[in-house]
Amino acid sequence: MRHLSTAYVRNHTARISHRRGSLHVSSSDGTHRIPLEAIDALLLLGGAQITTQALDACVQRGVRVAALRSNGAVRFIVSGPTSGNVHLRLAQNRVACDCDQSLAISKATVAAKLQSSRRVVERWARDHKDPAEADGLSTRASLIRKRLARLGEARTGDQVRGIEGDAARIYFGALGRAVASGEFEFSGRSRRPPRDPVNAMLGFCYAMLVTECVGAAESVGLDYQIGFLHRPRAGRPSLALDLAEELRAVTDRFVVSMVRRRQIAPDDFVSTPGGGVYLNDDGRQRLIAMWEEHKESSLHHQLLGKPVGRWALPSIQATLLARHLRQDLPAYPPFVLR
Repeated sequence: MRHLSTAYVRNHTARISHRRGSLHVSSSDGTHRIPLEAIDALLLLGGAQITTQALDACVQRGVRVAALRSNGAVRFIVSGPTSGNVHLRLAQNRVACDCDQSLAISKATVAAKLQSSRRVVERWARDHKDPAEADGLSTRASLIRKRLARLGEARTGDQVRGIEGDAARIYFGALGRAVASGEFEFSGRSRRPPRDPVNAMLGFCYAMLVTECVGAAESVGLDYQIGFLHRPRAGRPSLALDLAEELRAVTDRFVVSMVRRRQIAPDDFVSTPGGGVYLNDDGRQRLIAMWEEHKESSLHHQLLGKPVGRWALPSIQATLLARHLRQDLPAYPPFVLR
C-alpha cells in the first residue's frame, strides 16, 4: 500500500497548471512545483483555478482532486474511473437493496462508533482535573454504553439511526465538557453554518476525512455513493460517510486535543454577519499542519492485531468491506478504538 500525501492549495488567487509530470501552482507568492508522483490527493481550500490539462493529468495518475468550502463542506471531488471488478459493485448494490444485510452492516458501523465514542469520553474523564467534571463525563460514557446495548433490539435502519442520533447528543454534551478547560465553548453540534470555533474545526476535519474515505472506496472498486447506514441520495457520498463514522471519534479526539493544548487560538477564526464562524487562512494552515501529523500517528487495529497508521485506516476498512461484500468474510469488521 502506497503512503503518499495530500497537497493543499489555500490561496484564493492561485492557478494550477500541468507541465512535465508536475503541477505548477502560480500565485502572487510565486510558483510552486508539485510532482504528481509524490501525491495521492489535491485539496483546494479556496477559489483556486485548475486547468483541464492539470485535471486530466491528476486523473491519469490517480490523484484525487477535491474542493472544500470555507465551512469544510465538499464542493466537488474529481477522480478517475472507478477501478476494481464490476461484480463487486453489483454485490454492493444487492446488499444495499437487501434490508437485512444492509441493517447488519449499519449495526456494525454504529456499534463501532459508539464503542469508540465511549472510550474517548472515558479517556477525557480520566484526564480531567476537576473531579465533578470527571464524574459528569463518566456518567455520559455510561449512557452511551446503554445506547450501545439497545442496538441489538433494532429491527430497521431508521431505528439504528435513531439510537446513533440519541448517543450523538449525549456524546457531544461530553465533548463540550472536555473542551471547557480551553479557550472555547461548545454547546452542541451546528453545521450550516458552524456557530463556534469548535464546530468550525469539527466540520473542516470531517470534510477532510470524508475525502479520504471517497478515495479509499474508489481505490478498492466500491461506489462511494451507495451506502448502508447513510442511504443513497443524489449527490451524497453515502458509503464514504459510512466509513467516516468509524473514525469520527478519532477525529474528535484530535480536535479536543488541539483545544486543550491551546494549539489553536481565537484569532485563528473569523465571524460572518450571518453568525457563522470559520477558520481564517492562518487557522487553516495551522490545523492542516497538525492534521498531517495526526495522520502519521498509529492506532491498534484489533482485527489485524497490530498498530497501523491513521492514514491507512480508510483504505483498510474499505478493503475489509469489499471482502465482506464478495463473501470472503462472513461479517464486516469495523474499526474500534482500543
